[in-house]
Amino acid sequence: METVIPINRGATKWDIRKKVWDYIEANNLANFPRPVHNRIPNFKGAAQACNQLSVLQEFKSSSVVKVNPDKPQEQARYCTLEAKKTLLVPTPRLRTGLFNKITPPQGASKEDLRICSTSQGVRDFSVPVGLDAKVKVDLIVVGSVAVSEKGYRIGKGEGFADIEYAMMVAMEAVNESTVVVTVVHDCQVVDIPEELIESHDLTVDYILTPTRVIKTGCTHPKPPGIIWSKIDADMLEKIPILKKLRALEQQAGKDVTLKKSPEGGEKADRPRREPMRDPKRDLKGPSERPKEGEPEEVAGNGGGSVPEPRAASQASVTTVYLGNIPAGVRVSELKSALRDQEVVPLRLTWQGAQHRAFLDYGSQQGADHALAALQGLSIHGHTLQPELAKSQRGDRRPRQAHQRRPKTSANTSAAAPDNTTGAAVTAKPKTKRPTPQRKVENLPPS
Repeated sequence: METVIPINRGATKWDIRKKVWDYIEANNLANFPRPVHNRIPNFKGAAQACNQLSVLQEFKSSSVVKVNPDKPQEQARYCTLEAKKTLLVPTPRLRTGLFNKITPPQGASKEDLRICSTSQGVRDFSVPVGLDAKVKVDLIVVGSVAVSEKGYRIGKGEGFADIEYAMMVAMEAVNESTVVVTVVHDCQVVDIPEELIESHDLTVDYILTPTRVIKTGCTHPKPPGIIWSKIDADMLEKIPILKKLRALEQQAGKDVTLKKSPEGGEKADRPRREPMRDPKRDLKGPSERPKEGEPEEVAGNGGGSVPEPRAASQASVTTVYLGNIPAGVRVSELKSALRDQEVVPLRLTWQGAQHRAFLDYGSQQGADHALAALQGLSIHGHTLQPELAKSQRGDRRPRQAHQRRPKTSANTSAAAPDNTTGAAVTAKPKTKRPTPQRKVENLPPS
C-alpha cells in the first residue's frame, strides 16, 4: 500500500518525525493534546486502532501485557483489563522504577476499568513492580511517531521505549518471542530507510491502525539488552533504576562503560552539575515558570550566565552559538536534532524567544565536530546558523548570575557589551515585567 507521507532519500529520523507531525497538524488528524510535535500523537481513531488488539491471536493467548502510558494507547489498556489480563504500565519517564501493575478494585465494572485505563487511574490503581520480581511479559504495546511496514519504528526522540525494552531484557522479562505491537494512524505508516535503525532501536511485529492490521515479519534483531555505550551519565542520573541494573551487570562481569562524549571522555567522569534532575522543577517554583513568549533561563537574569560545574575549568568549555532558530520551535525539538546529528553538548542554554541557543562542549575539538555536523541543519524549513560564540564565555562569569545589575537611567545613551553575544547594546529604560529565565537542558540519548 502506498504511503501518504513521502520520505526523501537521505532523510534523518528528525526529518521523518517533523514530516509526520506537520502532516497530522495540517490535516487536523489529532485530538488533545495539541500540537502533536514532540509527542506520541493522540490521533483520531486511536480507540478503533487499539480495538484491533482483540483480533491478534498473540493477544488472545497472552497473560501479561505491557502498554505504554500515552493517551492514544488508553483503549489498549482498557482492552487488556477487560480481557482479565495482567496490565503493566511503565512509570512516567522511568523516574521511580520500570513499571507498575494496574490492580482494578474488586468487582470492577466496565466504567471502573475505563478509569483504571486513564493516566489518573494508572496512578491511583497501581502497584510498583521491583527489579527482583519474576515477571514474564507476553506482549508489548508501544506508541510511535512513525513506523514502516517492515517493522522499523521511530519514537519521539527521547528513547524511553527502547530503554524500557532493554531493561526488560536485562530483567529476563522478555525474550526474542515476545511480540511487540504499535498503534498508529494510517498516515504514520511510512517508508523508513533501514540504515536509520540502530542496535538500540526497538522494532515491531504488528502495526494496528484504524483500518489495518499489518504483520511486519521484521527480522531486524531487537535490542539484546542495555547497550551501556548508548547511555550517558545524565540519563543514568535521571533514571535511578538504571544505576541498579548497571551495578548488577557490572557484578556479572559485563562491560558497562557509558557513552563517551565527542571529546572521547566518558561522561560519568565529568563533574556533576547541581541541581541536575529537573531544571524546571528544581530551580523554579510552580509560580515562577516563564510565561509564553518570554525567554526561559535558569540561574540567570536575562543576559546573565549559568554557574559552571563546581570542578569544571572555565577554560575547558568551548561554546557554540546556534542562531536563526525559527519561532515556535521547542527546546525538545532542538535536543532531538542534536541527538540525530550525534553532537549532544555538555549543556544547552536555550533562548528561544531570541531565536538562539548556546551549546557547551568540553573541548575545542568537540565544538569543531559540532560545527561541522550542524552545517546545513534545518528545522521547520529554517537553516540554523552555527558558529563559535563570540565571547567564548569570557564575559559570562558565574558570579554575575548572583549579582544585581546597576540601575540605568532612562536617558543613558552609553553602549555596553552584551555578555551573551559580545555585541554592543544601548541601555533602555527598565519596564516592569518578570525577569526572564534561562532554561538549561541536559540531553539524553536517542
